[in-house]
Amino acid sequence: MNELLLITSADQLQPFVGLHGLPAIDPLSFSSLKPDAYLVLIQKQEQLSARCALWWTNTPHYGCHQVGLIGQYQVQDAASADLLLQQSCQELTAMGCTMAIAPMDGNTWRSYRLISDRGTAPPFFLEPNHPDDYLDSFLTAGFVPLATYSSALNADLTQRAPRLDRVERRLSDSGISIRSLNLDNFESELQQVYQLASLSFQNNFLYTPISQGEFITQYRQIQPWVKSELVLLAEQNQKLVGFLFAVPDVLQQKYSQIDTVIIKTVAVLPGRTYAGLGNVLVARVQAIAAQLGYTRAIHALMHDHNNSRNLSDRYATTMRRYTLFSKQLKRFLNPKIPA
Repeated sequence: MNELLLITSADQLQPFVGLHGLPAIDPLSFSSLKPDAYLVLIQKQEQLSARCALWWTNTPHYGCHQVGLIGQYQVQDAASADLLLQQSCQELTAMGCTMAIAPMDGNTWRSYRLISDRGTAPPFFLEPNHPDDYLDSFLTAGFVPLATYSSALNADLTQRAPRLDRVERRLSDSGISIRSLNLDNFESELQQVYQLASLSFQNNFLYTPISQGEFITQYRQIQPWVKSELVLLAEQNQKLVGFLFAVPDVLQQKYSQIDTVIIKTVAVLPGRTYAGLGNVLVARVQAIAAQLGYTRAIHALMHDHNNSRNLSDRYATTMRRYTLFSKQLKRFLNPKIPA
């Protein structure tokens, strides 16, 4: 028999350790990702053929909807995907949700989105990368695009908009200076960055806050690949007002030399005083990357209607597109699970 099972605690995962098929769910994910439940599809011969996590509490606001999230999504085939997504929507509906958004691992600070136009470039470091047939699974299940995103490639790091000289002078006259990250004080630097990011991103699409501890843990996980020169902090009166995080594309070392940096995050305090600071940070880090011997920069995972896309359009060409999906929920019958 095939079984769809709802798992609401780490203790319930023990019977699924050692199953064939997909990787087992990490029990620690209940504390790190804080899902409300996992949904798993167990096929005959004790095979884990589909799995996802569900969130219906502490989810983002979207219009008048009560949002439920589907994340940690993995499936082996189209039939399993259809069963999993149908049942996921039913579970979210039962918990009072009126819209499902997927894929998203609980919030936008974590992994979310599917590649919807892969292009020809290989995957890069910190990029979500799913099998191409996942896209068809969501469309078949009745999900529609909710938001689109893109990554863009700049193959000429010497480009610089002439007007930035004037912007830099204005920012300097306002007492703003730019320095590199101090890796010797990594955690204390991140505490300041967390405060800035929380303010800078609070009006972003589907924003929800996370704890300072989780924020620091995310960056600590990639600390071995961080180069201090590629992480810029803008300060005014000893207060952090801007931040840019870039990192070498370490995935390149699998097939070539690393010649690319990934501009992952740009955050600037709101207010007219800081207008243009994001542009200055991007131009500055690209110039630094060129001095370090890099020849390309990827402007990563930008919402197509965010200011970050406006920054990127000055320098880069789209190389990949991504989509976040949604589905309005309604009451429906249980999916038929074949024996």
